[in-house]
Amino acid sequence: EVQLVESGGGLVQAGGSLRVSCAASGFIFDDYAIGWFRQAPGKEREGVSCINNADGSTYYADSVKGRFTISSDNAKRTVYLQMNSLKPEDTAVYYCAADIFRSNTEVSSYLDDLEYDYWGQGTQVTVSS
Repeated sequence: EVQLVESGGGLVQAGGSLRVSCAASGFIFDDYAIGWFRQAPGKEREGVSCINNADGSTYYADSVKGRFTISSDNAKRTVYLQMNSLKPEDTAVYYCAADIFRSNTEVSSYLDDLEYDYWGQGTQVTVSS
């Protein structure tokens, strides 16, 4: 059974940092892409970043480029999202998602939530002004 468990959310002041984690089980970790998404109240879910665990290639939404860093520890089967210079508009529930990385695709395509079959339960990130 595929399981994704997010952790590390919380309350932080604007300009601060936070790292959220996504612990994965139930699939061959190295064969999968992992994406981070977020959804604020009243807004659509937004792709934040994604990583191809096979080769470590990454992709970021323009809204977080230069501030957020995605990384993967394949031994721990965990993907991290380091968030720096946080802004109030980063406030949202953050979800991780997983799906097998298909050959002949670009990692950028995994910023689309339609690519994913498996989702975690989410972790709340709140940035105060």
